[in-house]
Amino acid sequence: MFKGLRVNNVYVLDLDDVSSSGAKCLIARNEDSWLWHRRLSHVHIDLLNKIVSKDLVVGLPKIKFEKERLCDACQKGKQTRVSFKPKRVVSTSKPVDLLHIDLFGPSRTRSLGGNYYWFVIVDDFSRFTWTLFSSSKDDTFDAFIKFVNKIQNQLYLKIISLRSDHGCEFVNHRFEDYCDEFDISHNFSCPRTPQQNGVVERKNRVLEELASTMINEMKLPKYFWADAINTACHVLNRVIIRLILDKTPYELLKGRKPNLSYLRVFGCKCFVLNNGKDKLGKFDAKVDDGIFLGCSSNSNAYRVFNKRALTV
Repeated sequence: MFKGLRVNNVYVLDLDDVSSSGAKCLIARNEDSWLWHRRLSHVHIDLLNKIVSKDLVVGLPKIKFEKERLCDACQKGKQTRVSFKPKRVVSTSKPVDLLHIDLFGPSRTRSLGGNYYWFVIVDDFSRFTWTLFSSSKDDTFDAFIKFVNKIQNQLYLKIISLRSDHGCEFVNHRFEDYCDEFDISHNFSCPRTPQQNGVVERKNRVLEELASTMINEMKLPKYFWADAINTACHVLNRVIIRLILDKTPYELLKGRKPNLSYLRVFGCKCFVLNNGKDKLGKFDAKVDDGIFLGCSSNSNAYRVFNKRALTV
């Protein structure tokens, strides 16, 4: 170990005191780098090097700041999650191989049908989306079973795996027994890491934003939120483009291009013909005012809220 005087940030050694190995010039200690890092409020090391190289300040020693170890204070004050990069490949080869599922709610407002929760299911291959509505979390499993039976009969395909978070509506013996019975792999995202279930989380965000936009545009009561979400889902299945495959979810699932000519503005004014249920006088109006609530999922028909009868 050498000893010497420090002059202008350089240690100067007396050659008479140096061993036969030869003279050595020692630059300021690494501790000086970290001292200035702490003095300057723990700014990034790269910023310090940039300031020195461009000679932008006075009083900062012209040394090379190296980050050869971690600063504990920086880790505690600046630590963030590593970003989750989107995948550039299609992980599945056909529809319903993998379903992303999540339950959202409760909504502050009860929907027109008495529901507080909405259950979103997204197919990984096509990104086709289904929305189910329920009044409580306890109905989630029953709604899922009905959906599975219906979709497997329609597509003649078997569900291979599921992906969800650790919500109690998914982590229970009923779900476990069902998956074990039908050899369905149930994958869970890590706790407090919704990004791992990002497919359905992002889909729900888009559905909420579109539903809110439609309700606010037409100044409708908030209890129409379920109909708005259902309409947004119906439209997205027909207009978004599945990355890499360059097709709509509807075409990937149904095998044909979607027809959009029948779509109407959500919440617009419409008229319902009184077809004889109520006895009309000769000069009574033949129609009732209504609010357009989208398309029916069970039949080839529109859903309309009758203002007079207060029914859909």
